[in-house]
Amino acid sequence: MTDRALAVVRAGALTTVQDRGRPGHAHLGVPRSGALDPYAGALVNRLVGNDADAAVLETTLDGCAVRPRCAVTVAVGGAACPVTVDGRPVAWGAPVRVPAGAVLEAGPAVRGLRSYVAFAGGVAADPVLGSRSTDLLSGLGPAPLRDGTVLPLGPAPRAAAAPGAVPWPGPPRELVLHVRLGPRDDWFTRAALHTLATRAYRVSPASNRIGLRTEGPPLERAVAGELPSEGMVLGAVQVPPDGRPVVFLADHPTTGGYPVVAVVRERDLAAAAQAVPGTPVRFIPTR
Repeated sequence: MTDRALAVVRAGALTTVQDRGRPGHAHLGVPRSGALDPYAGALVNRLVGNDADAAVLETTLDGCAVRPRCAVTVAVGGAACPVTVDGRPVAWGAPVRVPAGAVLEAGPAVRGLRSYVAFAGGVAADPVLGSRSTDLLSGLGPAPLRDGTVLPLGPAPRAAAAPGAVPWPGPPRELVLHVRLGPRDDWFTRAALHTLATRAYRVSPASNRIGLRTEGPPLERAVAGELPSEGMVLGAVQVPPDGRPVVFLADHPTTGGYPVVAVVRERDLAAAAQAVPGTPVRFIPTR
């Protein structure tokens, strides 16, 4: 019987298993999680013939290397990076057939931050609350990959891999985030709201899957007190005591006590997944 599995040769700085996440469990204290760039995750799945919600590997910055134990079709997309099979260059952003026992390596990102690796059949880690996603905050799902980790693969899909390469969006030169003010914008001065809408921020190196932290002018509070903890949503722009906005991403906490000045439009968040430290950030208020 074919051993449908892969072994991790090089885990990289942070490589996790991700699918579309586990929405609907915030009341249990469980965030959605899932691929930070869901469009890239869905596209690499389509390239290998998977359903869009099949689990993939999400790498951060320096990629990963794996050794499939069976011949399998693989696609690497998201952040552009060199891709090799047993040291020989192969296509990025297109389906590639990898022989059993060969080493597939997604190298360091050259444009963007997070690359996605899909395998025909998907990564078949045990689901938790309906998802195979790694959640760094709650610890649910598979642990971040380590060298030597073995992950099962699902049955080969009936759909054929998509032929050739497809267009991929590049990482943002400027991250434009459309926001709806509230629910706690009244906790900030008018000058602070003007600052949020008109001044440029930058992506902080301290950003992660929990939140995109920013560097830039602090937002002045109009209310000096502290809030009781209240529910947090994907895209919430929370303002901690230093005044610099933090945009909550897939692994965000489901409650928090710092005021939320605005909420980012969800479709803008995929670009946040690929915004490298130092990328300019603009917040655009909408109605």
